[in-house]
Amino acid sequence: MKKQILLSLFFLAAYAAAMHSQEKANTMETFIKNLMDKMTVKEKIGQLNLTVSGGFVAGETLEKGLNPLEQRIADGEVGGLFGLKNAAVIKKWQKVAVENSRLHIPLIFGLDVIHGYDVTFPIPLALASSWNMELIEQVARTSAIEASSDGVCWVYSPMVDICHDSRWGRIAESAGEDPYLGSVIAKAWVKGYQTNNDLSRKDNVMACVKHYALYGAAEAGRDYNTVDMSRQKAMNEYMLPYKAACEQGAGSYMASFNEFEGIPVTANKYLLDDVLRKQWGFNGFVVTDYTGTMELTNHGIGNEVEVTARALKAGIDMDMVSEYFSQHLEEALEKGIIELADIDKACRRVLEAKYKLGLFDNPYKYCDEKRAKETLGTRSHVEQACKAAQECQVLLKNEGNLLPLKKSSKVALVGPLGDRAQDMLGCWSGNSEIVRPISLLEGLKEAVGPMGTVTFAEGSYLVADKELEKILVGNSMGFASSGGRRYGVHERSEEEMLQEAIAIAQKSDIIIAALGENINMNGEGASRSEPDIPEPQQKLLKALVKTGKPVVLVLFTGRPLVLSWEDEHIPAILNTWFLGVQAGPAIADVLFGDANPSGKITASFPRNVGQLPIHYNHKNTGRPQESDDAGYVRFKSNYIDVVNAPLYPFGFGLSYTTYEYGEITLSSKTIPINGKLTAKINIKNTGKRSGKETVQLYIRDVYSTATRPVKELKAFKQVALEAGESREVTFEITVDDLKYYNHDLQYVCEPGDFEVLIGPNSRDLKMSMFTVLQ
Repeated sequence: MKKQILLSLFFLAAYAAAMHSQEKANTMETFIKNLMDKMTVKEKIGQLNLTVSGGFVAGETLEKGLNPLEQRIADGEVGGLFGLKNAAVIKKWQKVAVENSRLHIPLIFGLDVIHGYDVTFPIPLALASSWNMELIEQVARTSAIEASSDGVCWVYSPMVDICHDSRWGRIAESAGEDPYLGSVIAKAWVKGYQTNNDLSRKDNVMACVKHYALYGAAEAGRDYNTVDMSRQKAMNEYMLPYKAACEQGAGSYMASFNEFEGIPVTANKYLLDDVLRKQWGFNGFVVTDYTGTMELTNHGIGNEVEVTARALKAGIDMDMVSEYFSQHLEEALEKGIIELADIDKACRRVLEAKYKLGLFDNPYKYCDEKRAKETLGTRSHVEQACKAAQECQVLLKNEGNLLPLKKSSKVALVGPLGDRAQDMLGCWSGNSEIVRPISLLEGLKEAVGPMGTVTFAEGSYLVADKELEKILVGNSMGFASSGGRRYGVHERSEEEMLQEAIAIAQKSDIIIAALGENINMNGEGASRSEPDIPEPQQKLLKALVKTGKPVVLVLFTGRPLVLSWEDEHIPAILNTWFLGVQAGPAIADVLFGDANPSGKITASFPRNVGQLPIHYNHKNTGRPQESDDAGYVRFKSNYIDVVNAPLYPFGFGLSYTTYEYGEITLSSKTIPINGKLTAKINIKNTGKRSGKETVQLYIRDVYSTATRPVKELKAFKQVALEAGESREVTFEITVDDLKYYNHDLQYVCEPGDFEVLIGPNSRDLKMSMFTVLQ
């Protein structure tokens, strides 16, 4: 009886919630219909226009010949402003829209909040390396809390593009190469930004999933380049994270720059309408990327009026910065290329977003300067950034247990990135103003205190090209301020810098080489044809090795780099990515053993650039090698000069302790077509200190009607173990885990044999088998 009462109460609560949701939907629909009935065509088009306002810009803008922005807002010609921050500034512009325009429609304010707002966290590729979804969700939550307190209600994040080619600079903003992990991470980001999908909360922001779609597959890793693949490959290898974000309730999407099937995404009806809306049920709005509509003319698919019409009809609701909608939609309507219904549809979606954000109830809800002062850069946010930075570091090599170091050591910190605080932030970190980033030199000195000594020398320039270095440091003068130092000006000879570094290295117990990329060598517009440590830094590193002193390479990078020489000659390599404002202390914590590294890479590190693109979940060929590590065999699918395997495989990362994996135990050797089974494995910490291990489960479909990858990640669990402790880890495998998109794009599981593989990375795996019955 009690059970029946509880069940009845549950259904009653669910019914009440559903009715409340429906009532809110009806109210929103009525409100927007009444509002749109009053709007002129020009005002409707105005809602589709996202324009610049003197804040951050990421390319060309079209402002010549336009009326002053304040007048355009008052005339209802602007729907939102791009790149603004600061509650007082945003309130000023919102006041123009609400108090000076005919219908008092509020603006929406969007900003690139990629890995933190004022407190900058590790770059997304680093956060993915933590494999900690609670951490990623909390980073998004903190970002939302800070951004929303300072006037921002819409963030151009998360970036969920899958990438197999580290020449592409924007891999730094991604979760790496795997669609399953990318999907889980996409949901964590959206969940953190839009807690409970209640956008009326003043501390929530609307997520904008980008770059929809396939942007990470740009040919040759060159940004904005062509993408060409089958629909089946797209759905199986790239589209799942976009779909996962939709399932989590993301409020908006951003169309990508690239083309697909010969049609730029900004005008691609198949992707924007057929898949996103009709197949996945997305009911939010879609914005172009920066000047995306204007760029359609460069693609050569029409003149200004024609491409504007094509973008709108394909499913674009808001035009970012190009001003093509504001300048050409009326003409397209007059010529009959579009219908008023097309404009109405897009306008309705933008107004719905503003309604959901509560802007019609309180246009100034995000413009509370007092809240901003209390919220931005708080101690708890900084502490969270330090914890995140500890968890994101990946120990790639530790020969002879060189790490952790003793704090009583004489440390020589050498390298152009050793004392560059600003570079610790990584790409897309332009919002940090209150909290100052901390360099590695500062972090090391604070960590050792009076127990040891830390001396520093730059040792080399960042890159060999003087003009390129001027660009990379961010201004035409060729230098920038960073932790009190000036860098980037070739005012000292390379030999002088090298000899200074060797001198302090020879007096040390241990050398820490701080090398890699700086803040501007990755991210948008930062493709590299040779993703490695630049030549001047490699020369420095080789000189340091010749001193005979032990060398620890601390690697700063926004992508997997080619490290074949480094792996052969350097005893310890710690990949730190770009860790944000607390980089220095967090790296010092790991180097000296106050924190045990637990990160694992989410993108394969190639042996040389010729292997790119590279990813663990590749398919077999008709002439496969015996293994990816096997040497050259004629008439096999391999290289003459390098093995197929990456240097460091997906999922790889060492610890200061060691783990032993037992054998896999399955609950059954068969599974019905609609059933499930469990897989168990025992993990033991065989080292002398506690640690956290990420246990990874992969599946291989042995035979199927279409070719399938050699393995695919389907689950993972993190387990914390004390020294000597063992624990059984259990996974549930369902038929849904075995499905894929077949040739007809049907999502199916086919009967037959499957391998289940469990281990610490995608290479070192235990294996068992089961059969899916007909």
